[in-house]
Amino acid sequence: MAGKKKTVRVTQIGSSIGRAKDQRATLVGLGLNKMHRTRELEDTPSVRGMIDKVHHLVRVETAE
Repeated sequence: MAGKKKTVRVTQIGSSIGRAKDQRATLVGLGLNKMHRTRELEDTPSVRGMIDKVHHLVRVETAE
C-alpha cells in the first residue's frame, strides 16, 4: 500500500476552440487535445494546478 500513488481521472468536456493559448497548452500538457478524451494522471500539486487553470473544460474524478 505504501507504494501506491493517488491518481485522478481527467476527461475533457469543453472545446479548446476560441480559448487562450495558455489554456490550450495546458490541455495538451494534461494529454487532452480532443473532446471526451480521458487520462489518468498522478495526483500532484502541479497537475492539480493545471486542472484548476482549465477547470471549466474538464471533469475530474478520483481514480481508485
